[in-house]
Amino acid sequence: MTNRKKIIKDKKLRGEWAESVFMAQAHEHGLPVSKPWGEMRPYDFVIGKTGRFVSVQVKSTISRLDTGYVCSVRGGHKAYPPGSFDFAAVYVIFEDMWYLIPAELIRGKRDIALYPKSPKSKYEPYREAWHLLREASAACEPGEATETSADAEPGASPNNVASARMENAMNYFKRYLERGKGLRQKQDDDV
Repeated sequence: MTNRKKIIKDKKLRGEWAESVFMAQAHEHGLPVSKPWGEMRPYDFVIGKTGRFVSVQVKSTISRLDTGYVCSVRGGHKAYPPGSFDFAAVYVIFEDMWYLIPAELIRGKRDIALYPKSPKSKYEPYREAWHLLREASAACEPGEATETSADAEPGASPNNVASARMENAMNYFKRYLERGKGLRQKQDDDV
């Protein structure tokens, strides 16, 4: 990006701006996106429809690190606890690119390093991976049982419904990672 726009110096304002950019991008990718009321949730947005939501924490960075960028993926001064959100959406402002990273890949971390110009970098498979949000919030695969607020037993606690959604998301990620490993193995075999 050669003609850089003026960068918002205040981190809070820059974060709010990055959230608005995320919302616009999600809409451009045809994703149903909603913003929860208030600021006390560990996530900024939910993607999906009733019974099929995935939560997203939006982060942004302008902090250079060698040939890449470093981005804080913590809340305050400590790492987010497990289950805080399903995906981190990290906006590398100077490169005008998004990384949609499953939460389990950054769990317990305070910062991550992103190298947009390195095709072999750890988070490269998640650059502009908007399809991951679509797939994670989509209906379950055929034959997979699920419990949602619509088909839960009367009186089922919201925690049971939320647990079922989280389990569905984790099953999706396991299948995704297994498919990715198989794809990488095939690519390695082809070389």
